[in-house]
Amino acid sequence: MPREAYRKRLERLRDAVVAMGDRVYEQLDDAVTALFTDDCALARDIVETDATVNDRCLEIERECLDLLALHQPVAGDLRFVVAAFQIVTDLERIGDLATNLAEYTLASTGSASPLPDVDFERIAALALAQVDRALEAFVTDDAEACFAVADRDDELDARCVRVAERVVRTLVELHVDHESNGEQRVGHGTRTPPVADVIANVSRTLVIARDLERVGDHAVNVAARTLYALENSEELLR
Repeated sequence: MPREAYRKRLERLRDAVVAMGDRVYEQLDDAVTALFTDDCALARDIVETDATVNDRCLEIERECLDLLALHQPVAGDLRFVVAAFQIVTDLERIGDLATNLAEYTLASTGSASPLPDVDFERIAALALAQVDRALEAFVTDDAEACFAVADRDDELDARCVRVAERVVRTLVELHVDHESNGEQRVGHGTRTPPVADVIANVSRTLVIARDLERVGDHAVNVAARTLYALENSEELLR
């Protein structure tokens, strides 16, 4: 019976990690929706419920520590419990990043919008897909899928690098135009909003790109912890 109870605790731990993953994915999806639609009500809901995700993370971490202390698992069971502990930490941080996106929505005055020519819809879709793939790899114990998550992170990183380059071009063009004729023109001779608005747009663009890139990094971490649990491999760990 003690052994059977132990196995059931491991199963419940797996279910708890999956449930938290689903909740965090939903939180991130809602945050992206709020950001692109200026839905302040949805953004407030995300901010207000973030504490629930944090509390759930602590509960699962305590369960992992309890399992380690009371049952002293070995081999695959030990790796699974350790991986679960680490995965929920990454999930909690994805939840924090979703909350950041919601707070950007609430803080926006309407003038501080991302710069033009930045495809944030595609970047957000890539970040969401990475989280979904990483969770699916965990659910299905799929080592190959873990490697696929790491491989696909390159596109997200590359797009975020291009965002940073776009920001630099904007600032350089603004500076050059002011130096040359004192007018506020950025690209193709088009008159821009006041400098303060441009700076606000630049700042919002950078923080959104930064946080979406970090979502992808945490998804890779989830895949790496899953691979460790399956194969005792740290190949994907950064």
